[in-house]
Amino acid sequence: MFTQAEYHALCTPLCNAARVLYSLGLRPTANLVTTASEPLNYKFILKLLNGDAPEGAAYNRGRQINALLRQLEQAGLVALPQPLSFEQSLNGKALLLPLCAQAQDDFAHLHRQHQPMKANWQPDKALFQQMANLLGLIDKEFDDNDVGEFIAYWLGRPAAVFSHFQWTQKFTYAMRQKRLASGSPLKQQVGSQQVPVAPGLEADDNARKLVAKYSSQKKS
Repeated sequence: MFTQAEYHALCTPLCNAARVLYSLGLRPTANLVTTASEPLNYKFILKLLNGDAPEGAAYNRGRQINALLRQLEQAGLVALPQPLSFEQSLNGKALLLPLCAQAQDDFAHLHRQHQPMKANWQPDKALFQQMANLLGLIDKEFDDNDVGEFIAYWLGRPAAVFSHFQWTQKFTYAMRQKRLASGSPLKQQVGSQQVPVAPGLEADDNARKLVAKYSSQKKS
């Protein structure tokens, strides 16, 4: 039923409730082409998690489901399309299951070894491209400064231990957050993301504005 990549991810440290949620609540009805889940149904999921437990069962709130989904995200089994967030209700929303596509078996080896961040770490480029596509990241370019910022942040958190797949996934999320940030003079808005603008195009646009301004002043 599972791809090798899914199997390795499910064998990482996860609570059993998270494994049940993925294995019985998300995976059976996922679209294996788009990797999209069916829209989440919190009532169904709560019933699935609690089984025959009486009232006062362990799981009774949506935020508890979100906490399990966050575990699955940390393992690389779930990804959130923008602009979804674990801080909001995901009831009725479709998630992405990046590892359910058979092609993801190419990345199964990236789940096998877990380690803290290292100063010479580099993201897996092929995986980054696929994750960026799944997450709707328009600008997929990154440089040494982007990697350096990511490494510097996580070197200060030595207790964080993840697989190379998970580190690359986190880097992809970090790059998406940078694209969603505003304030760069050489960026333009495309949907909800900031993407680079070629300096020549920016200059041409400014030149047209100046021409229009002085032309109107000359006429007046």
